[in-house]
Amino acid sequence: MFIGHYAAAFASKQIDDRPSLGWTFAACQLPDLLWPIFCLVGMEHFRIAPGDTAFTPLAFDYYPWSHSLVMDVVWGLVFGFIYLARSGNRRGAWLMVALVVSHWFLDWVTHRPDLPLTLTEEHLEGLGLWRSVAGTLAVETLLYAGSVWLYLRSTVPLDRVGRVGAWTIVGVLGAIYLANVFSPPPPNTIAVSISALALWAFIPAAAWVDRHRSRRPAIAARDQGE
Repeated sequence: MFIGHYAAAFASKQIDDRPSLGWTFAACQLPDLLWPIFCLVGMEHFRIAPGDTAFTPLAFDYYPWSHSLVMDVVWGLVFGFIYLARSGNRRGAWLMVALVVSHWFLDWVTHRPDLPLTLTEEHLEGLGLWRSVAGTLAVETLLYAGSVWLYLRSTVPLDRVGRVGAWTIVGVLGAIYLANVFSPPPPNTIAVSISALALWAFIPAAAWVDRHRSRRPAIAARDQGE
């Protein structure tokens, strides 16, 4: 899953709007942000294997440090603590934990049984939605479109950055998603890992755009009343 993770980031602003979109982007994609680093240093590995699933040519052979359920819980707690230390927002901190852990469960829907529960990889899980390109596109697109709609509906741009920037991020993420689906297999695993590091750039970009948007007055008043 790719844009489905960002769907969780956008939608989570309905739970607590104090964490910036930069924080929620980082939390929802933390396993995928760590994964290329671990692959480049040899801690994890994967193969280019066209046909492994219909949706992606990547075969994930060993990635428990970034994608096992137990480590995603650990990473979530660490990330939540960092956010709490910086913000003092306990509710937001638990939201960060939940977003990090949500990565495993969303991947569980799409991956074939290659997701480890623990570092030992004795039990591998996955429902295998990636076996269907049409099914994967439908599920992720609906999640993404719905969450973006929620975010844009509940916030208003303060200036051109907030207006154009939000649509730019939404569009670029969508374009990357479609490019990955319909492009030929990558040349090698090094190229995949290096290109995946570009996901880090969306964190400051999302935080910058989010600072230029504000909660709609009616929604803010409603939340304060609750």
